[in-house]
Amino acid sequence: MTEEQQCVQMPRVKLGTQGLEVSKLGFGCMGLSGFYNDPVPDNVGISIIKHAFDKGITFFDTSDIYGPQINEILVGKALKQLPREKVQLATKFGIVKVDAAAGFIINGTPEYVRASVEASLKRLDVEYIDLYYQHRIDTKTPIEDTMGELKKLVEEGKIKYIGLSEASPETIRRAHAVHPITAVQMEWSLWTRDIEEEIVPLCRELGIGIVPYSPLGRGFFGGKAVVESVPANSFLTHHPRFQGENLDRNKNLYLQIEKLAQKHGCTTSQLALAWVLHQGDDVAPIPGTTKIKNLDSNIDCLRVKLTEEDLKEITNVIPINQAAGPRTLDSFLQVSWKFANTPPKDNKI
Repeated sequence: MTEEQQCVQMPRVKLGTQGLEVSKLGFGCMGLSGFYNDPVPDNVGISIIKHAFDKGITFFDTSDIYGPQINEILVGKALKQLPREKVQLATKFGIVKVDAAAGFIINGTPEYVRASVEASLKRLDVEYIDLYYQHRIDTKTPIEDTMGELKKLVEEGKIKYIGLSEASPETIRRAHAVHPITAVQMEWSLWTRDIEEEIVPLCRELGIGIVPYSPLGRGFFGGKAVVESVPANSFLTHHPRFQGENLDRNKNLYLQIEKLAQKHGCTTSQLALAWVLHQGDDVAPIPGTTKIKNLDSNIDCLRVKLTEEDLKEITNVIPINQAAGPRTLDSFLQVSWKFANTPPKDNKI
């Protein structure tokens, strides 16, 4: 690696208005415990997290449902080898694994919030969590009840900042009225742009940071299913956008972005990630990978500088809702932000 390659400066960004500062590029740890590929051994996962930190990434994202639970344990082991005060650790609660047949349930009751944070603190083996998200919204529990408990956890020092993932505009607004929301985590990439119409303007109005997950379209813009095949055990084999006619149509989008990437002297994945990074100084995407070379490539996307004109050209290739097929499996679409309103507080029986 040349000296020039080693000195990519990692910018810092502020999420929300409560003081959380993170690396502009975060790292999503989920894939280290399987889902897209085989899980990696602990020593490999730890070395990837440490490598990310050495390159300036300080914002690490996990959840109690990844694994389930083993991803938090892995991240906790890696944190033991890093200076805790320099890491911004995010984890999530709310998705309860039941079984393969029954699927999962969503729980946002105050009792479950408290039980979840205690269990996560134990698995991570830390005294506090920097950013604690409600992973999916419990549409049976008023958001004010969930937030009330999260607010207590902030006051007790168990968590520092509160986040929501896949929350509707109304839920975000109501939650923010109870206690400031620091970040909203949403799927946002070149092929999933529906949050641009309502969610992004609302976050900017309220001063909430945005954390895009799957910024590479679940690996699609890294070439998965186009130049390399999807692993047989990956959930992507069931993903609507990676199947049949949808995939054929989406390949055309990939090829157009690939052409633009050549023009900018970078890879397709670097251009797709640079586009997300250029969406604002309140945006911190969290791509994940199980390979050091992909991690280095993702970090190198910080070299890609895009003008307003460039962004417009890229955006015109894939307008909102242009990708073929739903953005995720049906079971997860049902708990996406479009269906994430909660009952009014005063209607609770």
